[in-house]
Amino acid sequence: MIVTARLPVAILAGGLATRLYPETRDIPKSMLIVAGEPFIAHQMRLLAGQGYRRIIMCIGNLGEQIEDYLRDGAAFDVEVAYSRETPESLLGTGGALRQALPLLGEAFLVLYGDSYLPTPFGPAEAHFRASGALGLMTVFRNEGRWDISNVHYRDGRIVAYSKSQPAPDMRFIDYGLGGLRREALLRYDLGARFDLAEVYAGLARDGQLTGYEASERFYEIGSFQGWVETNTYLSHSTQNAGRKK
Repeated sequence: MIVTARLPVAILAGGLATRLYPETRDIPKSMLIVAGEPFIAHQMRLLAGQGYRRIIMCIGNLGEQIEDYLRDGAAFDVEVAYSRETPESLLGTGGALRQALPLLGEAFLVLYGDSYLPTPFGPAEAHFRASGALGLMTVFRNEGRWDISNVHYRDGRIVAYSKSQPAPDMRFIDYGLGGLRREALLRYDLGARFDLAEVYAGLARDGQLTGYEASERFYEIGSFQGWVETNTYLSHSTQNAGRKK
């Protein structure tokens, strides 16, 4: 049996997190305490537990705190590398990935720095590899429940995606796990500021964004309500894991 190595995973953790001010004035969002420890620790264990070993942290504002905490990743049984922006020249989520390409290779997965996704990543990765598409977006049938639905998903394909102007007939939402091939980002100038949402929207228009539906709801710490919900979920998960030992 041929075993294929997992793709590298880029984690986008360079933003200003202004929605969480004043809590994030002096600490990056990834270092907020959730279930007793920095949120990034939960993400590292989630990835390591699914066999992902190479993690590229795209850091910017207050990113040195993340780097001081994770270091080389050995404490979490992963290998962490860093692509650094400066607070004076943040590139946006798309620009940060474009800058990180030398560390990412020909294809990679993308995870938002404020997302905790309790779903197997392997099937989504396998779907992305087999599709031949330049991009992957995992989606969840949201129906406007946890945030504004922003994806038109049909027959395994992202028909339309708009984060800024979602249509009333959109039922799905960007789940928070994506995949990209290098070619998808080489269309953009190195050092340009742009959002990952722009990349996804362009790929969808070109028929180059495949979709994969997740069945478990997502958790996030990008808002105060989301932070509370994620803390509750992970606190219970940690307690249950402890009982099983």
